[in-house]
Amino acid sequence: MPSSPAVAAPAKPSITELQRIASQVRRDIVRQVHGCQSGHPGGSLGCADFFTALYFAILRHDPERWDMDGHGQDLFFLSNGHISPVWYSVLARSGYFPLEELRTFRRIDSRLQGHPTTHDGLPGVRMASGSLGQGMSVAIGAAWAKRLNGDARLVYSLHGDGELQEGQIWEAAMFAAAKKVDNLISTVDYNGRQIDGDVDQVLPLGDLKAKWLAFGWDVLETNGNDFAALLDTMTDAKARTGKGKPVMVLMHTEMGQGVDFMMNSHAWHGIAPNDAQLASALSQLEQTLGDY
Repeated sequence: MPSSPAVAAPAKPSITELQRIASQVRRDIVRQVHGCQSGHPGGSLGCADFFTALYFAILRHDPERWDMDGHGQDLFFLSNGHISPVWYSVLARSGYFPLEELRTFRRIDSRLQGHPTTHDGLPGVRMASGSLGQGMSVAIGAAWAKRLNGDARLVYSLHGDGELQEGQIWEAAMFAAAKKVDNLISTVDYNGRQIDGDVDQVLPLGDLKAKWLAFGWDVLETNGNDFAALLDTMTDAKARTGKGKPVMVLMHTEMGQGVDFMMNSHAWHGIAPNDAQLASALSQLEQTLGDY
């Protein structure tokens, strides 16, 4: 593979700046889902802070040099692909494609499908996702490939907590530990809710930290809706790479974070707001960067 210069570490925006970006990202989420009357706002809103921190403060990436290989850059894989609205917002606002394209979310012939796809060549997306349980296997393969290619950059992935009910996750977890895939940082959106109800009612996960430790991973926990805690934890996670173990971050979030009537329930996992609900949601979210 031809060598390419590694991307420098991103400039560190302040927590206030990150909060302002996240507020606009949340506006993008509810507007996208409302615009086509379809999509998944709850988990997207809950993960807005994580995606904002990831793309604006953590990842070493260059949208202008994007390609499928990503040599010399950090890679990110979204496994729980139904929260695509938050990813599309952050990709657009960090320069991967025009912001105006967010208007096409879930439209016929749009590159912004409800679950991310690769056949239309949308910059920033390296795997189709939506069939839960598969993203960790892909991320592990990408991390292993980076190691084989002498690429020192890291691979990140995000998974839903309900997704951990899929057996493929645990097969992949065993493989990563056995092969010492230690350039991988995986994160679980630990909001305790899935489409059919609370995770503990559908299929309890038990002590997740103890499970991941038993599977041979290094494990951290954080508040995914607190930028200070999130940034500190991800900095710690990066410091733990290269030491023989994959790293898991259990990230506690609130589904629907930022919109009061969408919080504290699984009901908004996959429901679009009507006109009045959109107006209410937008009234709670500061417009900071300009709507698309």
